[in-house]
Amino acid sequence: MKQIELVIQNPTGLHARPAKVLVTLAKQFKSEISLQYESKRANAKSMVSVLTLGAVSGSCILIQVNGEDEDSAIREIEAAVRSGLGDNDSHAAAPQPAPVAKSLATTPSEPTPATLGVLKGIGAAPGIAVGPVFHFRPAELDENSFIDAKVSLPEAISQAKEQLTLLHQQMAGKKLGAEAAIFEAHIELLEDPELLEAAQAAANQSAAKAWKTAIEERAAAIAALNDPTLSARAADLRDVGQRVLRLMLGLSEKGISLPANPVVIVARELSPSDTASFDSEHVLGFGIVEGGPTSHIAILARALGIPAIVGVEEAMLALADGVPVILNGNDGTLTVNPDPDVLARAAQSQRRWLEYRRFAAEQAALPAVTTDGHHVDVTANAGSPADAAEAMKMSADGIGLLRTEFLFLERSTAPTEDEQFSVYRAIAETMQSLPVIVRTLDIGGDKPLPYIQLKAELNPFLGERGIRLCLNRPELFREQLRAILRAASYGNLRIMFPMVSDLSEIRQARAIIDELRHELNAPEIQIGIMIEVPSAALLADKLAPEIDFFSIGTNDLTQYALAMDRGNASLAAKHDGLHPAVLRLIAHTIESAHKYGKRADICGELGSDPAAVPVLIGLGMDELSVSIPSVPTVKAQVRGLKLSDIQPLAQQALQCSTAQEVRELVKKHFG
Repeated sequence: MKQIELVIQNPTGLHARPAKVLVTLAKQFKSEISLQYESKRANAKSMVSVLTLGAVSGSCILIQVNGEDEDSAIREIEAAVRSGLGDNDSHAAAPQPAPVAKSLATTPSEPTPATLGVLKGIGAAPGIAVGPVFHFRPAELDENSFIDAKVSLPEAISQAKEQLTLLHQQMAGKKLGAEAAIFEAHIELLEDPELLEAAQAAANQSAAKAWKTAIEERAAAIAALNDPTLSARAADLRDVGQRVLRLMLGLSEKGISLPANPVVIVARELSPSDTASFDSEHVLGFGIVEGGPTSHIAILARALGIPAIVGVEEAMLALADGVPVILNGNDGTLTVNPDPDVLARAAQSQRRWLEYRRFAAEQAALPAVTTDGHHVDVTANAGSPADAAEAMKMSADGIGLLRTEFLFLERSTAPTEDEQFSVYRAIAETMQSLPVIVRTLDIGGDKPLPYIQLKAELNPFLGERGIRLCLNRPELFREQLRAILRAASYGNLRIMFPMVSDLSEIRQARAIIDELRHELNAPEIQIGIMIEVPSAALLADKLAPEIDFFSIGTNDLTQYALAMDRGNASLAAKHDGLHPAVLRLIAHTIESAHKYGKRADICGELGSDPAAVPVLIGLGMDELSVSIPSVPTVKAQVRGLKLSDIQPLAQQALQCSTAQEVRELVKKHFG
């Protein structure tokens, strides 16, 4: 027997995705593999068992392996745990909601629905929704019918897997790849050996009752965990259990019926399956009592662009259907029965925004040219071939940032050169002659890979990531560069290096490209770098002669310039790319690029911020690369600007003291 003690480095512990990676890896070996955390022991080949372990970030777990392939098993599991188990959860953990009121009936002094005013919660997905309340209440199953199950457990599980696979495909088709992974984790739960054994062992119960009991016992164990992110996964297990139970009873899988008019959905809780079943055109927003900001309803709402608040006071459940509300996903409030003038203002703002979005979509094919004739490229941020096709539909001027991590994540081995080549070629051909800026692998301690062994880092955002990691792993880097160079002749590909901090990194990377170009007899290709590190921004005048373009990643640049973790929700209000210090770094980068006849682009979230667009263009930004849905609205905004007006505005912004001052300046200028 082999054993080893390891520390769980994942910021949210062994939640669903890293647990799935660990279980999938363990199943590849014949040996028995167990995990022990404090007094709890888990079967490493059972996802439910691993989740109930309750291993949070920093937990020290004992891994024991016993069997014929124990040497290779413990070696690979150790490497996977140390590298983070493929945990690429991009949804930063936010503070958990405070305890909510227990019941309207607990004390006479608590408010009635008519006098509720404003209910508090946690903002989970930004935006404002104005409309009537509609309560979602899941149908209760009659336990008397459990004895007459029409479908066997194995058959129901097989049908459930088919449904979940279809849901996964539908979510992926909506460009929600990370969110689609939720349903992959659900499929893994259905393959859990301990869960199936528990359901089949209850010989004194009907099959349906035994399944329900097995699900409830394990969901209760997960819900009892102290860590809120891990305990929230109990909802996933119940969701899977309910799906199988309905199939056993012969109940059809129907979509949720909503009123004909758009509504604000309120509920005690929503499962991922419930959320995916809604017709998004009829949902204005979500208000959830038991959801947390790391729950799957919050993740899905953000991805779908639907305003949502979670952890809302329980009094919300006393509201009658049809009651008018204003749901504010920005500050986490639900205004009940607002005064007519407040409701009218909110509704007007909502209508204006929706009309503007429709108008922008209709005019998306028009170029982004200011009223005085200055052209700005508006490109898309993409992360898959499907994204490239969608960018073309949205009339993007190209792909300003192709994230290649999607090829490397959620797998146990690195993609081959040919695998990468086929994807880059497909994207190049989709975009035709339009430029595609391919960012080389931007991975590190914050987004680890199970097949890359990294040392544990106290602060992975300051560690081995981006170009640093690639240069330290030349074979991995060369394979990716070869694939890009081979695909370059099928379109207009360009290469961009992330996290560059000095000139030596550029020269090392260029030397590899020159060597590979000679080897492949490949054509010249434009090479650029991301400006994310303050040192690169400050040295932009020294770096510009060595590259063809800069692309400013404002998310990280803001984080490093302000020394504020962009995932820290308590600092979210201050983490603003319009801070004058960040703007000065951007201005210096643009000035340095133009001095040497090079381009300066932006690919951070700031590029689609309506308050930032005039400032960035006024500073001389050549290109704004934004999320795909934002392309039409950003192009429309550019067409309404006058360069000669916003150039002085941008210079004024550089003289401000705070980001709020900059925003007030822009607001005053445009009314």
